[in-house]
Amino acid sequence: MSYEVTELPTKTLAAPKTKLVQPQITKPLNIAFQRICKCGPTHINCMTPKDWLKSQIGVWQFYYETRDVRNKTVHPATFPISLAKKVMELFTHQGELVLDPFVGSGTTLVAAQDLNRNAVGFDLQKTYIDLCKNRLASNNLFNESIQMSIQADARNIPEYIKPESLSLIWTSPPYANLLNRERKNKSRRNRNNEQLGKVEQYSQDERDLGTMALDDYTKVMGDIYEGLLPLLRPKAHCVINVPDMWWENKRITIHVALIEELRRRGYELRNVIIWDRTNIVNGIGIFGWPSNYITMGVTFEYLLDFWRPPIAQS
Repeated sequence: MSYEVTELPTKTLAAPKTKLVQPQITKPLNIAFQRICKCGPTHINCMTPKDWLKSQIGVWQFYYETRDVRNKTVHPATFPISLAKKVMELFTHQGELVLDPFVGSGTTLVAAQDLNRNAVGFDLQKTYIDLCKNRLASNNLFNESIQMSIQADARNIPEYIKPESLSLIWTSPPYANLLNRERKNKSRRNRNNEQLGKVEQYSQDERDLGTMALDDYTKVMGDIYEGLLPLLRPKAHCVINVPDMWWENKRITIHVALIEELRRRGYELRNVIIWDRTNIVNGIGIFGWPSNYITMGVTFEYLLDFWRPPIAQS
């Protein structure tokens, strides 16, 4: 099957003089990727020892802010800006290049703009590309970095990014066909609410990973990430945010499938971090009581931290 790449014309937005003009979409992109901070050459980030110590804890919590997209009619599965910033601060320096292969609502790009990181995000849907551009325009911070959103299939990203130019791949991808079904609201006390019967899927495009069963989804994710691996610097990190799900009373372990698949494709798993969402989840009902114990998947998700292994010395 062939996959068509759709490129959107870029619109130059009014910006401060210190803000670089967004480059035209070319193959490869002409976008900076070298650090501009004064950290030591062996440092993996700009963190202070105090901030580094906080990041050693393997369970993280985050809060939403007013700039976050919370409306599911705008995007069905968003994450906080604070989460994206935490990952970027941990694995990149100012000026380095971050990739989000499934950029969605553009939270990764907003976080990169806040932190003075260059970033590129890709998505199949023009609606989300437009949303990204609007969010970046309204943020409008003074820095020296560029953030770009491109409408294209993630399989074609290697055409746009130079080899070994990425310092981080970070994304929350579609979760197989987790959202591609009608909501039954079995865990909610008020089942007849605005979510009952809805399909909260990104699209029904056959290329959309959110329409795929787990086996197909895992293979396509493997194909995409195998193509992205040469774009990472050696020892640069790749972090993927995913949950598991319940389907017909069976636990579908998306995070295990992705760990195994990316290992086969050349990545090395470094850490599994738990995103504890209990502080931002409201209205949890009784799920499974009194005869079937099932943990609520909405209360935590996995942050799978891989890297590109260092090149062996001959």
